[in-house]
Amino acid sequence: MPLTLGEDSTQSEPEPADIDIVTHILPQWRHWPLIAVFNHHLEIQGWANRLHEELAESTVSSVFALFSTICHTAVRARRIPANPCTGIRVSSGDYRAERQVATPVQVLRAAMRLHESLGRSGFVLCLLDAYTGARWSELMGMQPHEYDEVNGAIAVHRPLRETGGTLAKAPRTKTPAGKRWVQLPPFLDGLYRGLLSDTAGGAFVFAGPHGGQLRRGAFRARFWRPVWDGAPASGQAWLRAPILPGFTFNEGRHTHRTWLAGDGSPEVGRAAWLGHRMPGMAEVYEHVTPETKARILQALTRRWEDSLTGIDHAERRKLASFVPEVADVHYRDEAA
Repeated sequence: MPLTLGEDSTQSEPEPADIDIVTHILPQWRHWPLIAVFNHHLEIQGWANRLHEELAESTVSSVFALFSTICHTAVRARRIPANPCTGIRVSSGDYRAERQVATPVQVLRAAMRLHESLGRSGFVLCLLDAYTGARWSELMGMQPHEYDEVNGAIAVHRPLRETGGTLAKAPRTKTPAGKRWVQLPPFLDGLYRGLLSDTAGGAFVFAGPHGGQLRRGAFRARFWRPVWDGAPASGQAWLRAPILPGFTFNEGRHTHRTWLAGDGSPEVGRAAWLGHRMPGMAEVYEHVTPETKARILQALTRRWEDSLTGIDHAERRKLASFVPEVADVHYRDEAA
């Protein structure tokens, strides 16, 4: 029987801390015989390119370096004649990943479309992506009891990961800096509370239309891509035109980081919000003050309010039918 990447002659299961392996490498290569991996240079290049659709460039480089190390170990063990990763373009040379930034109005329109296809959970998920910058695995791992209702904050402590086709909570975040509480702007805190009431009894906050767990690939193909790229064959005219073609879930995190920088948030505040480690001695001596947190929340709230005035009258009426509490606060005159 040929040896595959899902089998290691020295270790039958990956260590819990090896999140890159179980999240990004095994789902693609678990069932591939090593000799087949060696003979499919183009498949490896395609996989590397697809990683850029959802991950930051530094993460792609880290994941691919680990994959290359595994292949090099197989070469030394005489399982394959050479490392098939040689010559693959990852984050240098001809390949440059272009990062898109969505406007608050575009995010709101996308959230409304996700409400149409996935209900209130889709609406809130889209807003959380852009207004918190949390990663897909962090949002999917959220459970109702991890919400701090006193401070209006969500816990990012144990993201969701996929191992052997099974989704489960990871024992920890990828880095110590990733473990954090993310305070929600008041408007988003209210929407999140409402979602928790709607999904009471569920193990996870976010689920599919029939209650099952959302998987990244299926979600992207069925819900995310039609939202941003448009659905020309839709029977509803408002769903046909694209919003921002090619926009990925990970670019919501990039959008959030760009918004914070544009609003003048200090680097220490941006790093804490996104779960990044501050370089050098800054990590020791710089901390996020309550005033910095308040300014970030105020800036995000202003962006939300601007988005509500940036959509047209027909869109406002549709939003009011989806999320009445938003209309009650912002569109009282039009409701009359």
